[in-house]
Amino acid sequence: MSAEPRGVRSNLLQELFWTRTGLLLLVLVVTSGICLTISSQMEPGTLRNFVTSVGTGTLISAVVSFTQTLITSSAAQRALVAPVVEESRKALQDLTAEYRALDREFFPSHVFEPTAKPDPQFNQLMMQDLERTRLYCFRGFAGRYAACRVLLSQSECELRTVLADPRDGNAISGRARYMLRHEGAEGDYDVIAAQLREQISIGLVGLFLARGRCSRIDGTIVSDPPVDRLELFDDSAWLTLYSNTAGVIRPYPRTLRFTESSFLYGMERAEFLRISNSRAGYHFTITPSTSRTDFQALFEKITGTPLSSDEFVSLEDKFHEFRREFFASAQLRS
Repeated sequence: MSAEPRGVRSNLLQELFWTRTGLLLLVLVVTSGICLTISSQMEPGTLRNFVTSVGTGTLISAVVSFTQTLITSSAAQRALVAPVVEESRKALQDLTAEYRALDREFFPSHVFEPTAKPDPQFNQLMMQDLERTRLYCFRGFAGRYAACRVLLSQSECELRTVLADPRDGNAISGRARYMLRHEGAEGDYDVIAAQLREQISIGLVGLFLARGRCSRIDGTIVSDPPVDRLELFDDSAWLTLYSNTAGVIRPYPRTLRFTESSFLYGMERAEFLRISNSRAGYHFTITPSTSRTDFQALFEKITGTPLSSDEFVSLEDKFHEFRREFFASAQLRS
């Protein structure tokens, strides 16, 4: 919104002829012109002199009135109109500043529409936020993307994750239904649920592989994770709307970015800390000194399934394959 007022007649001539004074001057000029025209066609005499005098006097009155009105309008503009215009401009500037503050507090700074493939601009901007952060909070499903981003980052940070419980069918159902809507009538719920459980296993292995890039990784396994994915940095919050089912369903849903000064940033940060500190979930920690044996024991506690060395290597290969495909499609350097 522009702070410049519109609709105020600042031109003196325009101000003059937009008033009743202008109409009066027009009547005087027309009367003078008619009288002078009639007198020019009359015979010399008293009547002609009278008509000529009326026309001349009327013309002089019009000129004098025009000059007086012009001077009066100029003085009135300086005394009355200019202060009103200045106050209006100041009020509009204050209103514009207030609207901009509301935009920063309640509206996203960036909106990324659903896509079939990773959006390079989306991922490059998120990586810039990650490079500047000290605490990276990820609330999602499997944590594969968080592990990939941490491996790509050039800076060290602390990573906190909230992931779905692979042993609880309710924790998987939300994401499974979203993928089922994307695949259409040919989709099979059981097959999708099995794929999602494998994604969680791959994500856990990815977090273990990324442990050397973080000061520590704190994780929480919950049975009722929010459907929408949250990635929280020191100065921004990214919300990926898996709950938005309107329109065409894409593998990568609509994502909103909010700045640190926004209301939603504070709300989502408080909600993340509440979930990650809740006694209801299972909490684990992975540090750079965590060995593979320790991780295999942790993996069994989370998934309920033992992890052999061969299975670990298989999941590691699948994670690196996913990482390479993601970096290539998102145009991120590996």
